[in-house]
Amino acid sequence: MATEDIQAAQLTHRRNPGGSKSCLRPFSVDSAKATLQLQVTHFSALLLRYSSIFWTMESSKKLKIASLGSSFAAGPEIPPQIEPKAAMRSGQNYPHLLAQHLNADLTDLSVSGATLLNITVDPQSTAHTTFPPQISNLPKDADIITVTAGGNDINYIGGMIADASHAEVQSSAPLSPRELAERLGGVLDKIHKRAPGARVFLVEYLAVLGPGTQAGRDIPLTQERIQHYRGVASDLQHAYSVAVKGRTDWCETVPIHQLSQEHALGSKEPWVGSFTSGPLLHPNLNGMKAVADVLVRTIRRSTLSKALL
Repeated sequence: MATEDIQAAQLTHRRNPGGSKSCLRPFSVDSAKATLQLQVTHFSALLLRYSSIFWTMESSKKLKIASLGSSFAAGPEIPPQIEPKAAMRSGQNYPHLLAQHLNADLTDLSVSGATLLNITVDPQSTAHTTFPPQISNLPKDADIITVTAGGNDINYIGGMIADASHAEVQSSAPLSPRELAERLGGVLDKIHKRAPGARVFLVEYLAVLGPGTQAGRDIPLTQERIQHYRGVASDLQHAYSVAVKGRTDWCETVPIHQLSQEHALGSKEPWVGSFTSGPLLHPNLNGMKAVADVLVRTIRRSTLSKALL
């Protein structure tokens, strides 16, 4: 940078009783050099960290993607349902569509009905099949890991279905918003410990009850209960935001919930099924495609921006 440019950059304009005038802030060459060196060091470290992702996205070496989570990741009722069938996992869920977009290898460990503890420590038994904790099969050399879970820990979709069906369902007491955020944070830490080189994307739930969803017409719930479950969804979204704090060097949220508000129940193009069509209060194929598209853009923007900051 030329000397006159440096001097110009130091000028500020301050108003005083005598009118406007320019003054030159003290300038230290040594301080500027030190700041520049810190920026170069930071850039180099980030470039090294994300160079492997750049290289695999642009070369013949395939990117390795892994997916963890529950039904909003797995995709129940969306054909084709793939083995093991007990997982209620679709071959067209957003992890599979993402892998196709990026020409990547996929390890899909999502299981419908999973809680956060089923990801980290607890086996999950469903339909005469027992799945080990998902993290136990997480590839240690994964480049990208997606996570969508937490709803089953606060009786979100299951509670909504039971409420609308007037059914009594026995379930564990839901976690408080604070407990949910803490448990999510613990899940993220364990994922990072197992696959420290991976970038983790905490993918929010698609909106089910949007601003245009009407009681009775779109879902057999009263307006009061709709407001209740909107609050539950908001708690879940907030927990995601809290969970990534202090972990942003390797983790970020994908803001699907807000982006999908106009595609909730009762909209012209819903991304979730209703009580009359599609996967019951779960993502349909269009919803999964929308999530995958947002993820592709987020991943490309994230890797580029992190390397250039």
